[in-house]
Amino acid sequence: MMQAPMISVPLKATNEIDWITPLKHYIQNTYGDDPERYAEECATLNRLRQDMRGAGKDSTSGRDLLYKYYAQLELLDLRFPVDEQHIKISFTWFDAFTHKATAQHSLAFEKASIIFNISAVLSCQAANQTRTEESGLKTAYHSFQASAGMFTYINENFLHAPSSDLSRETVKTLINIMLAQAQEVFLEKQIADQKKVGLLAKLSSQASTLYGQAVEGVQENVTKAIFEKVWLMMVQAKFNLTSSMAQYYQALADDDANSHGMAIARLQVAEGFAKEANRIANNFPSSIPPSSNLTADCAYTLGDITKRHLTAVQDKLRELVKDNDYIYHQPVPAEASVAPVAKLPAAKPIPVSELYAGQDIQRVTGPDLFAKIVPLAVTESASLYDEEKAKLIRAETERVEMANGEMAASLDYLKLPNSLQVLKGGFDQEILPDDDFRTWCVDVADHENPANIFETLNSQKQAIITILDKSTKQLDMEESVCEKMRSKYDTEWTQQPSSRLTTTLRGDIRNYREALEEAARSDGQLATKLRANETEFDEMRSAAQHGEIDALFQKAVNKGRKNSSNSPGVEQNLLEADFDDSGPSVVEQIAKVEDILKRLNLIKRERLQVLKDLKEKAHTDDISQILILNKKAIANFEEKLFQAELEKYRPHQNRLVQASHKQAALMRELTVSFNSLLQDKRVRADQSRYESIQRLRGSVISKYKRAYQEFLDLEAGLQSAKGWYQDMRETVESLEKNVETFVSNRRSEGAQLLNQIEQDRAASKSAQAALEQERLRGLMERMSMEPPPSSPQKQLGSRPTPPALSFGSSNNMYPKQNYAGQYQVPQSPPPTTQTHGQQPYAQRTSHSGFNTMSYDPSSLGRISGPASPPPNLTSFNMGRGPASPPANQASFNIGRAPISPPPHQTSFGRPFSTYGNPAAAPVQSPQPHQQQQQQQQPGYVPPGFVPPPPPPGPPPLGPQQTFHQNPDYYAAARRGSAQGEATDPWAGLNAWK
Repeated sequence: MMQAPMISVPLKATNEIDWITPLKHYIQNTYGDDPERYAEECATLNRLRQDMRGAGKDSTSGRDLLYKYYAQLELLDLRFPVDEQHIKISFTWFDAFTHKATAQHSLAFEKASIIFNISAVLSCQAANQTRTEESGLKTAYHSFQASAGMFTYINENFLHAPSSDLSRETVKTLINIMLAQAQEVFLEKQIADQKKVGLLAKLSSQASTLYGQAVEGVQENVTKAIFEKVWLMMVQAKFNLTSSMAQYYQALADDDANSHGMAIARLQVAEGFAKEANRIANNFPSSIPPSSNLTADCAYTLGDITKRHLTAVQDKLRELVKDNDYIYHQPVPAEASVAPVAKLPAAKPIPVSELYAGQDIQRVTGPDLFAKIVPLAVTESASLYDEEKAKLIRAETERVEMANGEMAASLDYLKLPNSLQVLKGGFDQEILPDDDFRTWCVDVADHENPANIFETLNSQKQAIITILDKSTKQLDMEESVCEKMRSKYDTEWTQQPSSRLTTTLRGDIRNYREALEEAARSDGQLATKLRANETEFDEMRSAAQHGEIDALFQKAVNKGRKNSSNSPGVEQNLLEADFDDSGPSVVEQIAKVEDILKRLNLIKRERLQVLKDLKEKAHTDDISQILILNKKAIANFEEKLFQAELEKYRPHQNRLVQASHKQAALMRELTVSFNSLLQDKRVRADQSRYESIQRLRGSVISKYKRAYQEFLDLEAGLQSAKGWYQDMRETVESLEKNVETFVSNRRSEGAQLLNQIEQDRAASKSAQAALEQERLRGLMERMSMEPPPSSPQKQLGSRPTPPALSFGSSNNMYPKQNYAGQYQVPQSPPPTTQTHGQQPYAQRTSHSGFNTMSYDPSSLGRISGPASPPPNLTSFNMGRGPASPPANQASFNIGRAPISPPPHQTSFGRPFSTYGNPAAAPVQSPQPHQQQQQQQQPGYVPPGFVPPPPPPGPPPLGPQQTFHQNPDYYAAARRGSAQGEATDPWAGLNAWK
């Protein structure tokens, strides 16, 4: 069976554009976000438009691409204003019929063009379906209606069309064509199903009306050279064909209703429409324009359909005329008096909202590309919605808390469920302590025993006292030794008295002793507190260590019960008591109360669970996408939208209200039942006894609570005392070190002073003896009448007479004293003289530590007294050491000077005998073997020795003098000095003088 040809709309063409750059620029400038985060989304949108340009007009993929691109444009419009002021993109589209180009910067123009192409694709799909098949017929029927719906959306939402194909008149004509063809498709389905002729007549009449409306619009567009003329011929042919079909099927219906005359009149009208339709079909041009989207054989097909219909009408007309002439003889009304056929619409435009609500469409359009970007207006609206949710949650939470509080208060007032446990178990049940009592015992056991802490404190205190006593004894002993030495040596003992130096140390010791006495008084108070509560402490500690806390509590309670007048042996369990009461037993009443309590607990758990579900649902509720989709309507419908969204929480609210009502009813029932139980005479009989036990239990708890508090106070005080004694121990140990250092330094200072006094006394005695011997020797020599014997050996070893002193020279050979008050190092020997292997003389300071002024004998004039040392000495014994050097040397090795001059000279670089006279000639050195013989003779004095005149008193200890000192003293001094430098930071305690 041939199917009637259908009209399909051509697609609009467009040029390529760039979405990426403008969108990135707007994201960066307006939203302040990194545009590279949305590079993929921008590229996807751009690629989607490119693919849309090549979409096929009759392919499903082409339709899906258009659907997807349009959906993204709708979502894009909610976030990005595409116009001349913001995102400026030029959209160029070509007219579907005239092919004229139109360019605008409005996104609305882009969306309208896309919708037009969607409608065109839908019309192409519908026109090209094979309607002889069930699926093809349904697809064609739906697609024509969807196309009409898309065209309707254009007329309702886009004004001031920039092109003729989008004008309201053109679009309205296209809507009528699509709806007429959809009605025709539905009619074909009903004819194929052989429905009643009355229904077919009504459907045909509606199709005829739609085609008649389309003829007017097509005629106008053909006149404007927008549509092709073949469209007008096609619509006119369809109009006449459907009009003929309406009259034909209505005539059959009238014939069935015995209206044979009216049926003949309708067939005559139908014959006229059929002839006109056949004439138009036969006048179709042989070549169909490609822009009309009609098939090449549409003229032949349409002509064949109209011809067959005309034949059917004529055949039926002849049949009815014959039957009426021979049988019915009904009059045939005039054509003008024939009533129009009733209409039955079977096609309507499918709205875009319904079209996009389908799951298939949502799958095709895909997710929102820019879902991560939320406009500021939407964010503000979402915040307002969140506040509405928060108000709802707070209100429901308060309602739940109030209901739970009422239940808890009521149960606490009735002393439930503890009262039931007492009633069920009687009063002989085991009395258990509460959790606080167990916590107290465990805490006492976990702490250190206070008695052990007291032992530690006593040991610390005794150690501190021992250290203080030791320090005091050391200071007293040092002061005693110092004063004894002062009384022995009188003014020679110049060490400063200890009493002035130990004031601070003795004051610290006194303060520490006073602090110890104060601490002892505090310890006594803590000990008193321990003795007052030691029994309770031991009981609690032992019970916790051995796991007998409950037994301790039972023991304390039983001890109180034994002291009471009531004997527990005659108590009887309430459940076993028999009062011969005809009412419900105690057990039954208790069971009833327990059942009510269980139901109350179930209601409470259910209420909490509902509230939890409500909070979770509100937490995950995000209507940002809904707000974005309704962005343009939010200003007017925000409150209504919020109320509609909050309705989703209504079921949870209703469940909470119902739970509150149930709880109130159960609480009333519980109060009545429990009061009845308490009024039972079997229960009231033992009420006073129970109250007595409770009071006893409370007294035990109070006793151990007070003991535990005392323990905490005692423990805090003991820990503080431990810290105090530890700090005091460290302090007195530091004091002990200071005292030991002070005493050690005083001893070292005293030892040096004592050594100095001893040496001064020895030196004084030695010097007086030497002076006396020298005076006697000088007198003896002057009194001698014989010259001294001479020998070659002695002459070689004799010491020449020193030349006269040159007192007039301005260049004194004793250098001036330097910045340290010491003598400068003497000049080196002449180049012809070899120095000894040891180092040259260095600067020297006197043993007493005072700087010695330069000595100039010429400034003293003639000196009274002996002019030379005794014959057995080469110098005066002026030191504090022994009177003579050892046997193997002529003088003491003092400082860093060599022991003796080289073998070829009798003195060092500058002879000692010159005393600063630069004009004196050097003395000839003896022969090496003579020098050796002289050195081997202990105490040897060369003949003719004339020593220089000494100054009055001991000479200064300069570098040219031989200082007679005890070598053992120096060794001891150096050892003491080395030890002091290593261990004694207060060595040389000169600051105390």
